[in-house]
Amino acid sequence: MSVRSTVLAGIFAAFSTAAAFADGIELHDAYARAASPMAQSGAAFMIIHNHGGPDDRLIGAASPIAQKVELHTHEEDDAGVMRMIHVEEGFALPTDGEIVMERGGKHVMFMGLSESLEQGMTIPLTLIFEAAGEMTFDIEVDLEPRAGHGHDHDGNHDHSHSHGSGD
Repeated sequence: MSVRSTVLAGIFAAFSTAAAFADGIELHDAYARAASPMAQSGAAFMIIHNHGGPDDRLIGAASPIAQKVELHTHEEDDAGVMRMIHVEEGFALPTDGEIVMERGGKHVMFMGLSESLEQGMTIPLTLIFEAAGEMTFDIEVDLEPRAGHGHDHDGNHDHSHSHGSGD
């Protein structure tokens, strides 16, 4: 890569990161996992926080690691059985609010994985918002069991996060 290309790529990355932060949207505690090394599906979990941006809605997701990526949640049916469902309308993200995506609840679902998800690898995930548009984040694959999501519901949470490189 030429020096000029490297500089231009750096400027674009800096601009993209600034744009994502300007929208007020941050990703906290994001990770992806697959059920097994041979699994054809996987999921991503995270907390999406809207720091002062306008009310928005997460309406989709995409990643080159899967043929199809959808927003899902779990719902109890009439027989008391929990089942996973695609949430076509997405999830509301109010000003100064958050979307908590955790196991057994809301999550991003990867279907038709093009490669196995291995511990420690980083994968790109594009989140699509109604107002903010597309934002791409790099998230780590963590196959280790997690008791929680790094988030407790008394308002405190792990402040490690990444900013998107939105388009």
